[in-house]
Amino acid sequence: MTTALLLSGTGRYADPWHPFAETSAAVASLLEDPGLTVNTADDVDTSLASLRDPSAWPDLLVVNVGLPRDGGTAPGTEEAHAGMDAWVAGGRPLLALHSSSTSFTDSESWEKAAGGQWVRGVSMHPEYGAAHILLEGSFPVGVPDFTLDDERYSWLRTSPDVVVHARHEHEGHLHPVMWSLERQVETGSARTFYDALGHDAASYKSPEHRELLTRAVDWLLE
Repeated sequence: MTTALLLSGTGRYADPWHPFAETSAAVASLLEDPGLTVNTADDVDTSLASLRDPSAWPDLLVVNVGLPRDGGTAPGTEEAHAGMDAWVAGGRPLLALHSSSTSFTDSESWEKAAGGQWVRGVSMHPEYGAAHILLEGSFPVGVPDFTLDDERYSWLRTSPDVVVHARHEHEGHLHPVMWSLERQVETGSARTFYDALGHDAASYKSPEHRELLTRAVDWLLE
C-alpha cells in the first residue's frame, strides 16, 4: 500500500484567501485515482512532529498550506521543526502546492527541499484570472500549452538546481510555475515537485493540470 500524508491549511495554516479544504479534497482525489491511500492531516505541526520517527513516514509528503498570520514561527514547535528536518534529510519525496511556497519561513530545510520560496516584498501575483501556461522540456511532452483560471505567482526565488517545466508571462518576463528538483542526501537522491497553480478547486479540473500532476506523482514515487 502506497501512502501519502497531505498537510492541508487548517488552524493557523489557513488564511482568508485560499479554500484549502476544497483544494486538498481535489488533490486527494487526484492522488487516490492511481491507488494511493491519502491521510489528510487536521493539525500541520503535530503531523510534522510525527515525522521525527522514520517508521511513521508515508511514501509521499504533500503540502498544501498557507503562511500563519499569528506572529508565531512556522513550523510552530521545536518538534515540528525537527520533523521537517528529518524528512528533508531523509531524502523522501515531496509534492509542494501553490501557497506552500509562502509558508515555513523559519525552516531552512523547507526552502532547500522545495527548491524555491515566496519572498515578501518581492514576489506577487496578478489578479486571479486567465493564466496562459507555457510548457517546456521533456517532462510535459505530449501535453499542449494550456489556459486555466488561477493565480500566477511571479518573482519567486528559485534554486539554480531546479528544472522548470512550466512558466507564465508577466511584465515581459517568464516566471516558473512548475519545477522539479533532485537533491543529493546521505541516502542517495531526494525528489521534489512544486506546482504554483491550484488557487482553488477549479484549477484541478483542468485536464492538462491534472495530467502534469499525475506525471509528477509517478516521477516522485519511482
